[in-house]
Amino acid sequence: MTQAPDHQTPAATALTEFEVAREPGNERIAIERVAAAVGDLGLPAARLERLKTAVGEAVMNAIEHGNRNRSELPVGVRVAVSGTELSVRVTDQGDDRPVLQAERPDLEAKLAGEQSPRGWGLFLIESMVDELRTSADERQHAVELIVRLEGAEDHG
Repeated sequence: MTQAPDHQTPAATALTEFEVAREPGNERIAIERVAAAVGDLGLPAARLERLKTAVGEAVMNAIEHGNRNRSELPVGVRVAVSGTELSVRVTDQGDDRPVLQAERPDLEAKLAGEQSPRGWGLFLIESMVDELRTSADERQHAVELIVRLEGAEDHG
C-alpha cells in the first residue's frame, strides 16, 4: 500500500463519478455502478469480480470507519482510466487521521482473542487489486484501487 497525492493524474479520463448515502446495502449500488462503468474495458471475468469485491470492501470501510456511520455524510466514488491503469477512488469525510496500513490477519490469533475478529477489509482489498494507494487530508480519506489494464490476463 502506498501513500498517494490527493489528486488524479491529469491525463486520466473519468468514466463515472457518484456518491452513495450511508445506508446498509449501498456498497452493492457502488459495485454495480463501477462494474457498469468499466464494462467496455474488457477485464477478464475473474479480475472484474476481484475489483467488485475490493470496491464493496472499500465503500463499507468508508461508511463505517471514515464516516463513522453518520448517514448525512456520503461516500464518493470516482472511476477513471489513464493509459494502462484503471483507478477506483473511494473517499469519505474523515479527518486528517492517517488511513491504517493493511494488517495481515492471523486466524489463530483472532480465534485466540489476540487480534480483533474484524480487520480483514484493507488486507482483502490489497489482495484483490494490483495496487492500493491511500491518502488523507483535513477534509477526507481516500482509498484508490489500481488495476493494471496492460497484460490484464487473468491469473486466477
